Amino acid sequence: MRAAWEGLDPARVWDSHAHLIGTGDSGSAIYVNPRMQSPLHPGEYARRLFFLNAGCVHEATGSVDQAYVERMRNLLEGMRPGAKLLLLAFERSHGEDAKPDLERTAFWVPDAYARDVAKAHPLYFEWVASIHPYRPDCVEALERAKADGARAVKWIPSIMGMDPASPRCDRFFAAAARLNVPIISHAGLERAVLGGDQNFGNPLRLRRALDAGVRIIVAHCASMGQDIDLDKGPNGPLLDSFELFSRLMDRPQYARHLFGDLSAMSQINRAGPALARVIEREDWHARLLNGSDYPLPGVMPIFSVDYLVSLGLLGASLAPVLKEIRAHNPLLFDFVLKRHLRSNGKALGKTVFETRAFFTQA
Repeated sequence: MRAAWEGLDPARVWDSHAHLIGTGDSGSAIYVNPRMQSPLHPGEYARRLFFLNAGCVHEATGSVDQAYVERMRNLLEGMRPGAKLLLLAFERSHGEDAKPDLERTAFWVPDAYARDVAKAHPLYFEWVASIHPYRPDCVEALERAKADGARAVKWIPSIMGMDPASPRCDRFFAAAARLNVPIISHAGLERAVLGGDQNFGNPLRLRRALDAGVRIIVAHCASMGQDIDLDKGPNGPLLDSFELFSRLMDRPQYARHLFGDLSAMSQINRAGPALARVIEREDWHARLLNGSDYPLPGVMPIFSVDYLVSLGLLGASLAPVLKEIRAHNPLLFDFVLKRHLRSNGKALGKTVFETRAFFTQA
């Protein structure tokens, strides 16, 4: 654990990808689709229980919102003073008419709630807005979020019902570039939340934003699933989403605007060639941002220290200690684990973890 913090300034260590969830029982206006609360929809029902269990709030009847926030604060106290979480709001799905569509919305975490939680606990949290670019008031909403301290905007295009390559996003992109607000956009296969059009998660569809001068953070480095190689036309071959992300990362014209975050990349379903590649690509490290994808490090079945050892990405002697850390503090576990990952003798650079400077650019 001491080695994990060596050379790092904790005040610069901002976890760039932490989900703010709840049930709305605090008056937060959080919305959870009834399907996620019904055993008649087992896939969605199980996902909700996994998330609540991972956040240790599955039994906090009537106080889930508050218990979830307190749990995050407690876990951060196990880190070094100064380290923070960026709490992600999450926008509703919208239809082609640009109106909210609650039937297709899995959950909604309003900007106002994320803002208020961060303002109430400034030693622990920053916040990230989520704004649908089809909204008639999307530019005004972005300006308001920026004025209220939002550090970025979060998208999951497939779930939100929006195409990042659509001209309908242009005015939002122009505003994001003008305000210098980065967009954290999921890319590749989305499995944490069911539904939506997976084609919207193609990394190549983010070119429109990049060409508009927007800083784009590709969540998880698009490390799961396959997408159409749109550079070879709308019926191009399927390639690993990570390979399409890599293609964009290696284009010189995007060197100042394209970034990737490491959230979820050490999970069983993502660890492997993509994780090894980002560790070994030292030329990418200045453009990689660490994030935990909290509360997912607390979902026991999707992480395996032993699997990472078998891949040669982690020393066997570290496994018992990491397992003990995870049992007590999944946030600390994710951080210590990534600090000790190795591939062909290379490790993730300290800039990957000191993300504060990226999010505080004027």
